[in-house]
Amino acid sequence: MPGRLDRKRLAQLIEKGAVDTVLTVFPDALGRLMGKRVVGRYFLDHVVDDGAHACIYLFTVDMEMEPLPGFKLTSWERGYGDMKLVPDFATLRLIPWLPKTALVLCDVYTEEGAAIEEAPRWVLKRQVERAAKLGYTVKTAAELELYVFRESFEDARAKRYRNLTPVSGYLEDYHILQTTREEPLIRAIRNGMEAADIPVETSKGEWGKGQEEINLRYADALEMADRTVLYKHGAKEIASLQGCAITFMAKYDAGAAGSSFHLHSSVWDKAGKPLFAPRGHGREAKHWTPLFGQWLAGQMAMARELAYFYAPGVNAYKRYQSGSFAPTRVATGWDNRTCGFRLCGEGPGFRVENRIPGADANPYLAFAATIAAGLHGIEAKLKAPKMYEGNAYEDASLPQVPKTLREAIDELGRSKVARAALGERVVEHYLHAARLEQQAFDQAVTDWELLRYFERI
Repeated sequence: MPGRLDRKRLAQLIEKGAVDTVLTVFPDALGRLMGKRVVGRYFLDHVVDDGAHACIYLFTVDMEMEPLPGFKLTSWERGYGDMKLVPDFATLRLIPWLPKTALVLCDVYTEEGAAIEEAPRWVLKRQVERAAKLGYTVKTAAELELYVFRESFEDARAKRYRNLTPVSGYLEDYHILQTTREEPLIRAIRNGMEAADIPVETSKGEWGKGQEEINLRYADALEMADRTVLYKHGAKEIASLQGCAITFMAKYDAGAAGSSFHLHSSVWDKAGKPLFAPRGHGREAKHWTPLFGQWLAGQMAMARELAYFYAPGVNAYKRYQSGSFAPTRVATGWDNRTCGFRLCGEGPGFRVENRIPGADANPYLAFAATIAAGLHGIEAKLKAPKMYEGNAYEDASLPQVPKTLREAIDELGRSKVARAALGERVVEHYLHAARLEQQAFDQAVTDWELLRYFERI
């Protein structure tokens, strides 16, 4: 596979001087890559067999890297000790946009050798294991939208991210002329991902000024999460190398379209047979396989309770606006983009697209929530939902997608299904993180407040 390495090939490249650095990394609770740059020779002599170490506090920090109080995992009182990073060599690959650099994703353990269950990669692995025990392989795909700006990340920060210049002056959904102007960056991202064995299907202009969508090819859920987190990280690095900035914020500007993470899922058996493929046309529930009806029913039943894992920050909920192509209602329809769940594809490609996640979601947690919801539908033998026809935005009888982080916290906090599926430790860890994030926002004075109240109140 292009870009993929095994230990033997890595050793050969290091011996020849073709690789001198191995990024030894893991995804944190926010979906960011954390870790160390390890000198190639030291990686071979020590990390391959012994792993590496990092401070366990990395699962208890906020976006600013400030350690937050009240977590059971670790604290100042417990001394913020180390954890062990154990490379998953199935993820070892070259990083073509960085010179002489390879990367490996790691799983994290306590110094005593126990898995750190709160780590996003373990959260997803546990749901993959649950599905496997039932004889299922869950495949997922990610469609992530992003905005591209002419400013560098440094310039954007100096402007406090205000009055930035999108690379397009008009809405560019499917536009070829405008996306040609953006092609130096987007082509570099596509080709960089391909060379790192993160297969890309397409890129296109989206429904915003300077907004693009890059679609990754579907894969097993853990592989897809690994690809997605590497793509998000790599796209920022490539943009930075070209002197421009990108953002995966769910709603970077009140007047601009939000950026989504359309999450596609399907279930296959261990022999590689798709278990959702409908008899006849998938538009009609009578043609669905019973398994698909239950999986879809589980997605809808748990949409509100697991919303935090699709929309993890205060900003994420500002994306849910009527008429914006972001969903506001929990409904399912055939190729209906006003619904939270859209059915699409034919034959083996028949699947459900969850339109609730934003581009800011942690892919490991979003995929884990998807599997937990689907397995709930299967185990509880939930009845397949009815197809919705029409404009779901205008139907007040339908359940709403949570409007705020506070509402999503309340839903997750009372969810017995989430606790049973994900585990008490995991749910309490992320509830605590969410409450602290809400508290930080509640204490902030925003530009909106200053503009509205400073002079005229």
